[in-house]
Amino acid sequence: MTLEFAVTWDYRCPFARNFHEHVLAGLAAGADWLVRWIPFSLDQVHVDEGDPDAWDNPAVCRSLLAGQVGIAVRDHSPEHFLAAHQALFDVRHEHGGDLRDEQALRTALATVDGLPVDAVFAGVKAGWPLEVFRKEHEAAVVDYNVFGVPTVIAGDHAVFVRVMNRPRGDGDLARRTVERSVELLTGWPELNEFKHTSIPR
Repeated sequence: MTLEFAVTWDYRCPFARNFHEHVLAGLAAGADWLVRWIPFSLDQVHVDEGDPDAWDNPAVCRSLLAGQVGIAVRDHSPEHFLAAHQALFDVRHEHGGDLRDEQALRTALATVDGLPVDAVFAGVKAGWPLEVFRKEHEAAVVDYNVFGVPTVIAGDHAVFVRVMNRPRGDGDLARRTVERSVELLTGWPELNEFKHTSIPR
């Protein structure tokens, strides 16, 4: 039976990187999942009352570039999205790059065989990925009260998840991690909070 869920992302968040790597590794290992990828802006979440939305603020909008790039790939080159998604997370978390730097993003996408990088950035320049970004972020907030990343959504339920480990190529671990998370979400919604008091080092 196909497992269906959605998950939010912002490429800056290390916990989003961890969980998305589990999803990507699980899919690569053949998991029967139908995943919807939802962009979410941590900049917008932290806009002060009275300030313009991130989408309307030129001083902030540059920080939304990587998300727009991800959307452009997801919607116009979906066959390349999984590899591009990993590459965009790697910009910051593996290479210490700046997600606001177009050249750093281009360099990352150039590692994805067959991806039309210039077309991706032409789409961003045309403006439609920013509108999609805004629409999907706002829908997640209104429909599911999403406040951060990664949030997993299945059916009428949504939960903010922090996974401390990365799969590091272990497809079985990835599948267990994702499926446990979704099972807790859909099978035991009464569990509202479960948080360790300390982190083993």
